[in-house]
Amino acid sequence: MNSKKKIVIIGGGISGLTTAYQLFKAGLDVTVLEKNKEIGGSMETISENGFLFDRGANSGLETVPLIRKIADEVGLKDEFIHANAKANKRYILRNNKLHALPMSPLEFIKTKLFSTKAKFRLLAEPFIGRSKDGYYQSIGQFVRRRLGSEFLDYAINPFVSGVYAGDPDELSVRSSFPKLYELEEKYGGLIVGTIRSIRERKKRKEIAKQSAKMFSFKSGMQIYPQTIAKVMDERVITFADVTKIEKQDSMYRISYDNAGHTKHIDADIVISTIPAYACANLIRHFDSEVGLHLDSIFYPPVMVLYLGYKKEDVKRNLDGFGFLIPEKEEKSFLGAIWSSTIFPNRSKENEVAFTLFVGGSRNKEMFSKVDKEIIINNAIDEFEKIMGINEKHIYKSYRYWSKAIPQYTIGYVEHERYFDKFEKKFPGLILSGNYRGGISVGDCIKNSELMYEKIVSTIGNA
Repeated sequence: MNSKKKIVIIGGGISGLTTAYQLFKAGLDVTVLEKNKEIGGSMETISENGFLFDRGANSGLETVPLIRKIADEVGLKDEFIHANAKANKRYILRNNKLHALPMSPLEFIKTKLFSTKAKFRLLAEPFIGRSKDGYYQSIGQFVRRRLGSEFLDYAINPFVSGVYAGDPDELSVRSSFPKLYELEEKYGGLIVGTIRSIRERKKRKEIAKQSAKMFSFKSGMQIYPQTIAKVMDERVITFADVTKIEKQDSMYRISYDNAGHTKHIDADIVISTIPAYACANLIRHFDSEVGLHLDSIFYPPVMVLYLGYKKEDVKRNLDGFGFLIPEKEEKSFLGAIWSSTIFPNRSKENEVAFTLFVGGSRNKEMFSKVDKEIIINNAIDEFEKIMGINEKHIYKSYRYWSKAIPQYTIGYVEHERYFDKFEKKFPGLILSGNYRGGISVGDCIKNSELMYEKIVSTIGNA
């Protein structure tokens, strides 16, 4: 392997840093350029007034061994924690009441979340035929066809809002939920496919997201990328705002602003892990069409609202992860997680912490039409009524993301295909990040391993 090749990664989020770490560990010459002072991208953690909140990703699912492997190697073994077992229960709001999402056949039969008609409709699922092309079929269309409208409205609609802050009628089932679509494509149905795919996952040493353990760190999620950066030391440069990428013979020259000074670094391989809209501005001069593809990826706005209360003022038993709100319930927020139930160290023993999510594709125009304080007050009022809280919160803060999560919309495959075409046209210039291969923490880390293998193979064959 030619270890003299220079690799530059743009973006110090979890995608960029986990890729960089693996290359660094293999002895390759890699540098990470991060425009902000803080490492972590959308992984932000704040500790204030005895509360600890994650402002972006609040946890991850341990779907691949690499997640824990890197954590142990960089010295986070004692920081790594799994979610409280009490957090396994999820609630869905229907008719202003919280209903536990059934997790077993018996619970499904007994639940009042779904009508008797909807339950019988589910029995027809194994007899529904395959669809034509999932890339051009929304998750909404897919679920209506296979499971019926009520299951879409009170299970999938809130679930999609919880994962993507998205609209199930806008997202491609094949791009957004490839494993779900694969159950139909490969096995002919969801119920049969779920049963048959378990054995295959075990062979690949993969854990299904629905059964993977939820994890975080005692100090919050941001310590993960921060510690990786510390291990890599001077190979991670902060306050490095990349302004230009130029082709020079067989290499690329990256120009970046650092404390008011323009600096340059030459590389054989450049990997962009920054958001699509930011990447577009750096590479559209190479190929105007790739710029159009990147520009058209939609990121809805999301406000993450943090609330703290005295434990004695919350009468409801906090026996779960939190709750999601179907669009049909017409609330001003998407749902809430019971942060201090999931990870008890998020608050003092006599206090409790909650995280609310507001906006998303469902309410994409909200923040341009309504003052943020009005939005916050409406969300708090609705939340307290749902939870039966009559006393005022003792802590409040929020983080507004004007562009939060990339939406894998219908026809997203056209973007994916063109990105592949672009990389073949410009060898050594690679597009990565959570707009390719999945948005979750687990997806980003899994894809970093694939990226590492791809680069090592390329360098080894050079």
